[in-house]
Amino acid sequence: MGKTSQGVNRMIVVRPDWKREVEMKIWSKGNDFYLILITAPAREKGQVFLKRKNEMWNWIPSINRMIKLPPSMMSQSWMGSDFTNDDLLKEASIVKDYEHKIIGSDSIDGYDCYKIELTPKPEAAVVWDKIITWIAKKKYYQLKTEFYDETGDLISTQIGSDIKKMGNRTLPSRMEMIPADKEGYKTIIELVNVKFDKNIPDRFFSLQNMKRVR
Repeated sequence: MGKTSQGVNRMIVVRPDWKREVEMKIWSKGNDFYLILITAPAREKGQVFLKRKNEMWNWIPSINRMIKLPPSMMSQSWMGSDFTNDDLLKEASIVKDYEHKIIGSDSIDGYDCYKIELTPKPEAAVVWDKIITWIAKKKYYQLKTEFYDETGDLISTQIGSDIKKMGNRTLPSRMEMIPADKEGYKTIIELVNVKFDKNIPDRFFSLQNMKRVR
């Protein structure tokens, strides 16, 4: 995702008999700083989510309340979607918190991929007990990821697709999260417009700015 990223995303929550869309602006800096501003629909407009190093916060302007999210909430659904708080706000680093092992090769949508198994380090406080991910060998696109719980059951699968050039990078612009045990359920995140490596000062990712950002 570059040293920094900023842009507009769209989330579509799909259920067997309905669907809803959420639009948002996102800013990130490295692995330590993330800020998400909800811009639509009107009911959730103005909500802000912040990750600042090891702290997670949610500003809800409709009730004028700032909430600190405890680690116990990381595995819970983010805004009623099939993504967890951890998925969207990246509390757990797949680089730092997991051991990695190449367990084979596979083909995903015509791309020759490494199949990589991730297992958490003993001291890591993470949501998933095992992750298997498929990474394109040439361009390193993350095309498929499976998430497993502590009993070894598959909980959900993330699919990356619709590869596009955005700014100075080419990457999957569409991500689908599909629960394993809920037929007809999925959540889609579309990267509408993203720019990379623009300077963003650390102070942008502050509790004070959560109430001001537009």
